[in-house]
Amino acid sequence: MAPHDAGRRSFLKTMAAGAAGTTLSGGMTARSYARIAGANDRVSVGIIGMGRMARGHLNNLLGFEDVQVTAICDVYEPNLAYGLRRADGADGFRDFRALLDREDVDAVVVGSPDHWHALHTVLACQAGKDVYVEKPISLTVAEGRKMVEAAHRYDRVVQVGTQQRSNPIFRQAVEIIHRGDLGEISFVRTWNVSNAYPDGIGSPPDSAPPPDLDWDLWLGPAPRVAFNPNRFGVQLNEQGDYTRWATFRWFWDYAGGMMTDWGVHLLDIVHWAMQVDYPESVSASGGKLLLRDNRETPDTLVATFRYPSFVCTYENRVCNGFPLEGRGYGILFHGTRGTLFVNRQELEVVPEAGSDLQPLASREGRGGHAAHMRDFIDAVKARTQPVCDIETGHRSSSVAMLGNIAYRSGRRIDWDGQRERILGDDYAASLLWKPYRGAWSLDG
Repeated sequence: MAPHDAGRRSFLKTMAAGAAGTTLSGGMTARSYARIAGANDRVSVGIIGMGRMARGHLNNLLGFEDVQVTAICDVYEPNLAYGLRRADGADGFRDFRALLDREDVDAVVVGSPDHWHALHTVLACQAGKDVYVEKPISLTVAEGRKMVEAAHRYDRVVQVGTQQRSNPIFRQAVEIIHRGDLGEISFVRTWNVSNAYPDGIGSPPDSAPPPDLDWDLWLGPAPRVAFNPNRFGVQLNEQGDYTRWATFRWFWDYAGGMMTDWGVHLLDIVHWAMQVDYPESVSASGGKLLLRDNRETPDTLVATFRYPSFVCTYENRVCNGFPLEGRGYGILFHGTRGTLFVNRQELEVVPEAGSDLQPLASREGRGGHAAHMRDFIDAVKARTQPVCDIETGHRSSSVAMLGNIAYRSGRRIDWDGQRERILGDDYAASLLWKPYRGAWSLDG
């Protein structure tokens, strides 16, 4: 592990001083953990944010013989308690800065809400940790670029949680397209459909936060607002298990709705298959048209991305579950010789009339979560690039964010992908960044 910058170390110690007493369990010292790591070539991992997705990551890490989960952090006590029950011997923290100050932590998994991804990743890189960060990598495009810069500046391995890149069925799809089997591809379609009509996530009133939640620290760089059960979004049963995906993702202060929650996964595969980094222009239309809940993001959205040689669309509706091509989500690549459909479970190739392309059907898809985390650990040990490095993940996250900017501004976005600038529209350009609250900052 690279030595920590002395000034940064001092900063982290100062900021974490109030949290130094929040260690909840453990027993082994940092020095004894370091001896174990040296003896057994183990990677010591800390997890920041013990939500539904991170619980799967924890379970995968616990299955790796060369990994020791040594630290768990969450501002919500039931989440923290879950992690400590599962990771025997790990220490628990409510403040992530105390975790980053640990000498025995080599890498961190960032499973916090989207509005925290950038800060957690950049500060982890500055603290000398490698990072596995969930998608979208950030709330804004400008944050994502700072994450890329931090990874390079501090020579860190950063893997983005677009785990479909580690699913063999997507690799097969990409190989078919790269071979040119489909001919020239001019149109790609991506979608998610479901039906939450009429009440969606409901409209609970604001209230006092639960006593076992640090609401101010959960908000972090986001604007200070009253606690609302849907803004926080976590629902647990009596056993402490999640009963739904946390609903913070439907509020602009913390996430970008389905466009960034699911669209990133699909558009990432489009970028990989079509060998592109960014579109030339983006337009979008939609709205919160039918749902009677307190979400802010749209219940109906169609975004169109114009690339130099093809057009791609992303469609989402959550008030009608009628599937496209018989599937509730997926990707269609339309070529001159045939069409390819792929999602996490299946792949299908349908030849065009008169084409000599052979039909193909495969239903051997696997989720890729464990393989993706395994790829990260291997990259940490070998000091190599993971299958979805931070630059790649930034590009895939950015295109979805541009879809939201086009929707929110009501304008077509002309995008200079080299300089990462929106051309000729100051208002739309202002949405590339969101100011941080208080003393929180990515500078330095």
